Amino acid sequence: MEYKQVIVVRKDLKLSRGKLCTQVAHASLGSYKKADGRARSAWESGGSKKVVVKAEDLKSLMEIYEDARHMGLPCSLIKDAGRTEVEPGTVTALGIGPCKEADMDKITGGLKML
Repeated sequence: MEYKQVIVVRKDLKLSRGKLCTQVAHASLGSYKKADGRARSAWESGGSKKVVVKAEDLKSLMEIYEDARHMGLPCSLIKDAGRTEVEPGTVTALGIGPCKEADMDKITGGLKML
């Protein structure tokens, strides 16, 4: 059984590359910390597969977040501190997993890669 992590970023914010990379890193680490030890271990031993995809806007990202929470998947919603490109509290990204790839694909399988 394969495990993966998916990071969802908002397309509408048009973040700079550096800012985008930072938000992806926050989301990855945040959701990793929320995963149980068994899932983290399986993910790490399987190569730590991760994918970055895009959501059209805040509404789309929040729908994905609610779906992930409803399924009980580890997830981390990232809100920016607002020191550079966006207002404080702006939701920029969502990390989901690591978790079973089949469960993840039910939620994020239709999203386009960044």
